[in-house]
Amino acid sequence: MEVVDRVQSAISLVEEARGVPLSASCVVHRGELLELLDGARNSFPQDFALAQQIIDTREQILEEARSSADAVIAHGREEVSRMIEQTEIVAAARAEAKRILAAVEEDARVEREEIEAYIDSRLATLEVILNKTLDVVHRGREKLQGFEDKHILSDFTE
Repeated sequence: MEVVDRVQSAISLVEEARGVPLSASCVVHRGELLELLDGARNSFPQDFALAQQIIDTREQILEEARSSADAVIAHGREEVSRMIEQTEIVAAARAEAKRILAAVEEDARVEREEIEAYIDSRLATLEVILNKTLDVVHRGREKLQGFEDKHILSDFTE
């Protein structure tokens, strides 16, 4: 920045100036110092405008960075929410699957017991029928055995 350079030159000029004996004053060439200060005054609006432009650009960059950071944070929060929802959905689905599986297993157990009871009743009925048939077969055999005995006895009486 030109203003800073000119002010620094003016300070150097005063520091290097020849001092007045027994005084804090110094001898400075008026024309040189006025020229430096005048140049600084003339450069000041240009340098000030440049500084203001740099500040404005900095503010714009900072605002863009804030907006970008806010967008990244918002996106991150949305992603976390989505992941949490997916986790909750998966957990709910697993719980529902376990519930359905338990219900199906209970239904299968009940049906198995009903089927076994039905089969047992059918087998009991078959057993009764077979026992009756077996009784009939025994009586028939006994009759046949008794018939043959009578037949054999009739052979001896003749």
